[in-house]
Amino acid sequence: MCSRDRSKWSVCLARLLNIIGAATSAGAYAPGQERAPAAFRRHGLAASLASRGRTIRDHGDVASFRWRPDFSRPNAMNLEAVRHACQAVANRVTVAIAAREDVLVLGGDCTVELGTVAGARAAGVRIGLVYIDFDADLNTPGTSDGALDWTGVAHMLGLPGCEASLAGLGGTGPMLAPAQILYFGVENITPPEAAAIKEHAIELISRDEAVSDIEAAVARAAGWAAHFDCVLVHFDADVLAFVDFPIAENVRRCDGLSLEQAGFVLKRLAALPQWRCLTITEVNPDHAPEEAAAFARFNEVLADALG
Repeated sequence: MCSRDRSKWSVCLARLLNIIGAATSAGAYAPGQERAPAAFRRHGLAASLASRGRTIRDHGDVASFRWRPDFSRPNAMNLEAVRHACQAVANRVTVAIAAREDVLVLGGDCTVELGTVAGARAAGVRIGLVYIDFDADLNTPGTSDGALDWTGVAHMLGLPGCEASLAGLGGTGPMLAPAQILYFGVENITPPEAAAIKEHAIELISRDEAVSDIEAAVARAAGWAAHFDCVLVHFDADVLAFVDFPIAENVRRCDGLSLEQAGFVLKRLAALPQWRCLTITEVNPDHAPEEAAAFARFNEVLADALG
């Protein structure tokens, strides 16, 4: 049964949910994230979604790469593996979005989002990206430390100094304009990133704003997202309070969102008529004290949000 038709992209619970695995840590600082897609599946993701009435099509892992040092490109390590994974994700996302189906991308490190955005852009829809992350990922290779992981947004915007093979994934011109990005829960912003956020007037809901009043924060995000034809949500597990739910790649002992707060945000955004894709990144199964219990809980949160 479909909700009231607000646009050609209206919500319908009968829409197929495509699951795309990107088992890659190519852009990361160390291995681990490449194991996340298999862990989600192994611990009952499909069953959790089915219990909410979701029909799914699992495309398996379209890319696989375990992080390794790359001395040939010290400022952009494993560039070709990152590009390959992003292109593979983009190809699948394009088909699903063009067919008016939904997508769940299981990463992988944060560079996977480049593939999601490039794929949605190729489908010919006007995109709005809600970027839920502790980090801004707005560095360029020149201001980074060799990991492409935290350069994703810079490449989406086509900032000077970005790698052309990544920034060009979406065709000619930048993948996104600054007005098409909303940061949510961000806290760790380097000086070059802060300057870029100010220069490009990128919308931002800080971690403090989100934690102190999650309902107001998500209402603001939903209001912003409602202006687009196709809403993509990027979720980096680093935004979670690590001690509360240790599963993220980064083990910072900083206050972040609880898993329940994150689930509330995802459910509200996925309920928007324009929502089409959720990309999960930076999950490291090795950091969960009890893998089976952690992923079972995470899968229930995802199923509640997407069901």
